[in-house]
Amino acid sequence: MLEHITLMLALLGVLSLLCQWLGWALRLPAILPLLLCGLLLGPGIGFLNPDALLGDLLFPIISLGVAIILFEGALTLNFTEIKNHGAMVTRLVTVGTLITWLCISVATRYLFDFSWPLAILFGALVVVTGPTVIVPLLRSVRPKKELASILRWEGIVIDPIGALLAVLVFEFMAVASTPATHVLQALAYMLVLGFGLGAFAGYAVGRLLNSRLLPHYLRNTAVLTIMLAVFVGSNTIQEESGLLSVTVMGIWLANMRGVDIDDIIEFKETLTVLLISALFILLAARLDSAALLSLGWEGLALLAVVMLIARPISIWCCGYNTDLSAPDKWFLSWVAPRGIVAAAVSSLFAIKLEAQGIANANLIVPLVFLIIIGTVVIQSLTAGLWAKTLGIKTGSPQGLLIFGASAFSRALAKVLISKNITVILADNNYDNIKRARMDDIPIYFGNPTSEHAELQIDLSQIGRVLIMSPYRQLNPLVNFHYQDILGADKVFGLNNVDPNNKQARHQFSESYLQRLRLFGDAVSYSKLATLMAKGAIIKSTQINENYSYADFRASYGDSALPLLYIENEKVRIITADNGDNIPAQVELISLLPSDAQTPIEPKLVKEKTGTAKSSTDAS
Repeated sequence: MLEHITLMLALLGVLSLLCQWLGWALRLPAILPLLLCGLLLGPGIGFLNPDALLGDLLFPIISLGVAIILFEGALTLNFTEIKNHGAMVTRLVTVGTLITWLCISVATRYLFDFSWPLAILFGALVVVTGPTVIVPLLRSVRPKKELASILRWEGIVIDPIGALLAVLVFEFMAVASTPATHVLQALAYMLVLGFGLGAFAGYAVGRLLNSRLLPHYLRNTAVLTIMLAVFVGSNTIQEESGLLSVTVMGIWLANMRGVDIDDIIEFKETLTVLLISALFILLAARLDSAALLSLGWEGLALLAVVMLIARPISIWCCGYNTDLSAPDKWFLSWVAPRGIVAAAVSSLFAIKLEAQGIANANLIVPLVFLIIIGTVVIQSLTAGLWAKTLGIKTGSPQGLLIFGASAFSRALAKVLISKNITVILADNNYDNIKRARMDDIPIYFGNPTSEHAELQIDLSQIGRVLIMSPYRQLNPLVNFHYQDILGADKVFGLNNVDPNNKQARHQFSESYLQRLRLFGDAVSYSKLATLMAKGAIIKSTQINENYSYADFRASYGDSALPLLYIENEKVRIITADNGDNIPAQVELISLLPSDAQTPIEPKLVKEKTGTAKSSTDAS
């Protein structure tokens, strides 16, 4: 028996990894392969029975897993960031949440004859969308930048808000069975404990992180351990209050001034990916296929209310008096796939409610999974066509993500932004990031390969990545990370290889060296930095029949360094392979050293009219 449990747990880990990989390879939300895997192994062929496998440990494992998921989501709920991402996001996570909650609750009440508390709980469970589902969908659909930003930030922010609503409703139901005179007293006690202990724990952990009492390598472990202790301790003092406590704790930490939690978020997200994957397979395997099929037309009607009534009403009410056009609102009205948080929290609550003998509690999980399956599958398959029909789908993204915010990168970014090309600078150096921010250039401060960056950096308009940082050890990691996301032909790097270091341990792989040809074989970070320090500038030159690339070379000599060119609104990166193949009718962006900023020998070129003019830089 012990060997069987060990084998199944190992298999669960392998399947979780495989499903995540399939999601990445097929450019689909990972929830789809996870869901299909769980349904196949559980109700499909009966190979995986979580209740028989884990027995009495199943409920504690789900409880701890949900606590970690809610805490990690709460860490992203920064109230300042909500304000910074526009009125539409703020409205969607407040007024829009209430509208969606109300519509779904009323429909559930009358379609399934749920009690009002149970219907309200279900409505709170399925208001969340979630970035783990939204982000892959946006990469596939590529809507307008503004719409992608709204959907991303709605998914990020609404996760903890929806979870907090569900926890509050559930706690009310937990005390509702007590005598009426004690309901308010018990609920008040639970809320005071949850908010009070959560706020105190968040404040204490924040102070601990700012102190020097913990070495850096223990920070993540300490926060996770304290969070789990708060969850268990809160439940021990007052049953069912633990989820509220850890959610409040995460929100407090996210909004506490002077507390750096970026590395905490990155660690929690890494843990959550593994935890969510395994947990979702277990939850899908527990699903009763007969219960799912028994939902009948009422279940399909509820799905229709969620997609065709609740969401459009929410979008059009929240979009009133904004800059969004009617096609924009119709697109937002269609895209709101539900995610893993709803499945995890609903499964935990259903187990508890069934143990209390609440009528229809056994339908909560099948209904939530129906909403998840319906919204994810239908919207993933149709969102691209809908965006194209509405005319809000962008073409191939031309923006650049530049790793390394040096003086050269900032100068290049300013020129490209003036040409209406999206540029994001990422760097670990705060001084560089501060200077970029002062130049009003979009930035990301931190490691661009982190899970935090995956949520914070909007890649919907990014088509290529330029690696131009001095961090020799981090550059290959960034290179391979974004090759996985955008493709190997979309990532370029400078040749920063040290020719004097011949030791094998310091050499890069051949596959990586092949990508180090940005702007030419001999162009390195140090060369660009030296040229900028000597007064080099980045200029734009119109190349056409009157002033060809050969004329450009004749004017400035070989000291001019072509960087990229814009052809028919498309950005083309210059590398060692295509450096001399500059077509006509393009806008050439080049670096001109201080001694080459005046044309060497202007010459006369014939115009079509037969007259002559001086061939000079046409920037």
